[in-house]
Amino acid sequence: MTAPVLLVIAHGSRDPRHAATVHALTARVRSLRPGLRVETGFLDFNAPSVPRVLERLAAQGAQDVVALPLLLTRAFHAKSDIPTVLREARGRLPRLRVRQAEVLGPSPLLNSALERRLRQAGIRPGDRRSTGLVLASAGSTDPEAIAVIAEIARELRHTGWCSVRPAFASATSPSGFPRTEDAVRALRAEGVRRVAVAPYVIAPGRLPDRIAEGAAGADVLADVLGPAPELARLLLTRYDGARRPAARTAALTA
Repeated sequence: MTAPVLLVIAHGSRDPRHAATVHALTARVRSLRPGLRVETGFLDFNAPSVPRVLERLAAQGAQDVVALPLLLTRAFHAKSDIPTVLREARGRLPRLRVRQAEVLGPSPLLNSALERRLRQAGIRPGDRRSTGLVLASAGSTDPEAIAVIAEIARELRHTGWCSVRPAFASATSPSGFPRTEDAVRALRAEGVRRVAVAPYVIAPGRLPDRIAEGAAGADVLADVLGPAPELARLLLTRYDGARRPAARTAALTA
């Protein structure tokens, strides 16, 4: 039986670094599983769009697709935008089976990718006791997404950092999370000797740039998660989970 096509759905951006990072990540996924067909579609700004990719796959005789949102939390795009695009495509392409995989987060693999970027930015294991960490995400108004970011920050506090504060690039969220620059200032006010900012985002763009601007007062700024090997492994984990929904359900209820 031919394996389903993996369609990675990215948001898209006017910033060319965004698409380049997404393509680098999908290339790493292909290298981890040779023979798996991996396609990329964008919701906005970049080509090809998700509908165009699905139409091309159907025209080429594909029968089964796993659509994987390249998202860290279940918020508006995962709950509304992507399901709507896929539902409309199913209506036009009745012979093509399309299943939506779970979003990437939360996952220990994402935490590992975050730690990798911090190490690459110069954080050593012995630095944590004197370093405050700002976990900076893009921001959301979705309560589920806000709760996930708060829980990740709590988990990170147990890994040796002297303090961990979640922050959003956008200040419009009802979460109560500060902006990146405000979180950095708050840690300084607490007397934290060293401050590191870890962007909890996948690819460069407007909001990650805002995080970087807000990190101007920090000592260390890690890179975005990008094509980290842990992220590529996680994409395959979510793909496999969507391929075997019955097995996944059994495991969750065991």
